[in-house]
Amino acid sequence: MATIQRARRRTWTRLTLSDTSKMPRRQRERHRTGRVAWLRAAVLGANDGILSTASLVLGVAAAHGTHSGVMVAGVAGMVAGAMAMAAGEYVSVHSQADTEQADLKLERAELKTDDAGERKELAAIYVARGLDRTLAKEVADQLMAHDALGAHARDELGINASFSARPIQAALASAASFSVGASMPLLVTAAAPAAGLIPFVAGTSLLFLAFLGGLAARVGGASVRLGAIRVTFWGALAMAVTAGVGALFGTATT
Repeated sequence: MATIQRARRRTWTRLTLSDTSKMPRRQRERHRTGRVAWLRAAVLGANDGILSTASLVLGVAAAHGTHSGVMVAGVAGMVAGAMAMAAGEYVSVHSQADTEQADLKLERAELKTDDAGERKELAAIYVARGLDRTLAKEVADQLMAHDALGAHARDELGINASFSARPIQAALASAASFSVGASMPLLVTAAAPAAGLIPFVAGTSLLFLAFLGGLAARVGGASVRLGAIRVTFWGALAMAVTAGVGALFGTATT
C-alpha cells in the first residue's frame, strides 16, 4: 500500500509540475472557459456598437432629422462610443491589474519573511481540495521549490497568467469590436433611401444582433436559439424606446 501511495504521489506531482504547452497537440483538452475573456469583450463591444448606433440613428430619424443629419449623428455616436468603450475597459482592467500587482508584492514579501508559514498555507489549500496532509505537504514543497510565487499566485490568489489583466489589449479590443458593430447600421443608413430608413435600419440591425447572439452562444457552448432570441428581444426594446423618444421630441419641436 505504501508503494502504491508513493507512486500516486509521484504521478500527481509530475502532472502538477508539467508544462501543458509542451504536451502533444492531440493530448490537450479543449475547453470553452479559455474563450470567456475575449468572447465577452468582443460580443459586448460589437453588440453595443450595433445597438447604440442603430438606436441613435432611429431616434434622430424619428425626430424628422435629414438623411445627412442622421449620418452625422451615427458617425459621431460610433466614434464617441468606441472611445468610451476603450476608456472604460482600460480603467476597469487597469484597476484589476493594479490589484493583482499589489497582491503579488505582498505575497512576495511574505515568502521572504515567513517561508515555513507559506508552505503550511499552501499545503492547507491542497488539503481543503482533497489531498491527504502528507501528500499535500510534499506537493507544496515541490511546487515552492519550482516556483514559490507562481504557486501561491495561482492557488492562493487565483491569478493565472492566461487570464491576467491586460489593460491596453482590452481597451483596443473593445474599441475595435464596438467600431465593427457600429459600422453595420451605419452602412445600412448610408445605403437606405430616406423614406425607408427606419424600417431598413431596424430590420437589419435586429438581424445583426440575432446573428451575433447566436454566434456567441455557439462559441460558448450554449443554446444558439436562446442566445439569438435574448439579444434580439432586448435590442428591439432599446431601439423602440429610443425611436419613441425621438418621435416625441421631434413632434414637440415642430
